[in-house]
Amino acid sequence: MPNPHTAEAIALMLGFAQRTGLDSDRPQRRYLWTDAFAVCNFLGLARATGEKRYTDLALCLVHQVHQTLGKHRGDDPRVGWISGLSAHEGERHPTRGGLRIGKSLPERGAGESFDERLEWERDGQYFHYLTKWMHALDQVSRSTGDSWFNIWARELAQSAHDAFTYLPTARTPRMYWKMSIDLTRALVPSMGQHDPLDGYITCEQLGDTAAGLPQPVGGPTLEDATSRFAAMTGGIEWASSDPLGIGGLLVDAYRVAQLNREWALPEEGLFERLLTAAQAGLQYYSGSGELETVAEHRLAFRELGLAIGLSAVQHIWQAVTQSQAAASPAARARLQALMRYVPLGEEIESFWREAEHQRTRTWSEHRDINEVMLATRLAPDGFLVLIPSTGPVSSAADAQPKD
Repeated sequence: MPNPHTAEAIALMLGFAQRTGLDSDRPQRRYLWTDAFAVCNFLGLARATGEKRYTDLALCLVHQVHQTLGKHRGDDPRVGWISGLSAHEGERHPTRGGLRIGKSLPERGAGESFDERLEWERDGQYFHYLTKWMHALDQVSRSTGDSWFNIWARELAQSAHDAFTYLPTARTPRMYWKMSIDLTRALVPSMGQHDPLDGYITCEQLGDTAAGLPQPVGGPTLEDATSRFAAMTGGIEWASSDPLGIGGLLVDAYRVAQLNREWALPEEGLFERLLTAAQAGLQYYSGSGELETVAEHRLAFRELGLAIGLSAVQHIWQAVTQSQAAASPAARARLQALMRYVPLGEEIESFWREAEHQRTRTWSEHRDINEVMLATRLAPDGFLVLIPSTGPVSSAADAQPKD
């Protein structure tokens, strides 16, 4: 029998599968960020329970996302794959044109004026959503041994790099925050604080996976993309007061710790830099009073992002204390300081598990993302742990390209 936290995560994920048309006849409702976490959750539940049906759900979700978010919207006069590939080639390479966010409103037209509030509800492509999907696809490859998922992740990384990065007149690489569905124009030209960092670590992860897969692997090498993302990380201040951003730094720190078990990343001091930035953010956030406000004024998924990051801190501490990951004395000191915030993650988790707080408007309006991220916090290994490759499974056939 699964432990109570895993059992609760299973209930949340099965409810999500039914509600969003993944495992029911209801209309399919796909949203890239939520679905990326969901794929990882299903893979983790498969490992925790030994039940193949969760792997099948993960693979079905990958297929649905590509068939929905890899193609133009139903209310768009354009049809087919957003990459512009033919039906046959699109099936073989569903991520070459990127993937839509899945927002409720169409993207802003080229002649429409910018409305900051409305832009949050408009479709397009976000780089930080794409990197989450790259990670999800990579976890499928690591779990099944099927190289196609890693190839799709690297093709997505290459397309995202080519579209989102640019060289301004100063010749220092920069990134756009939001692009149009077809990746031809910037919808929000400013750069996300952690986007280059996320791009760099994700590219390194994808390359590490490709090198360890049991069969010959094609697809882009990502050498240029990795170098450019690395170049952009140097002068950026990563400390953030946003709980989701702080959680992301902690998750990235754990990914770096896992990658460094097998080979050293070329960026010296990256692990300690991540911990330092996260600690600075936590110092501010824990004293801000935001967690003392009523549920109606809080966004669960952002807070749960921090709670997931604090789960990563526990994983890092265990790896370092058991000598499974190298850490300098300074990094160890940072880790010790971060461990003092672990109860904050438990506080967030407890708060949002209460039925009273799930009856609020802010919970119900974002129910899918809230419940999936709560499930990630309850059973985090599918998302956090870079799964060792175990060889192919037959159920992967539904998501593989058709000849």
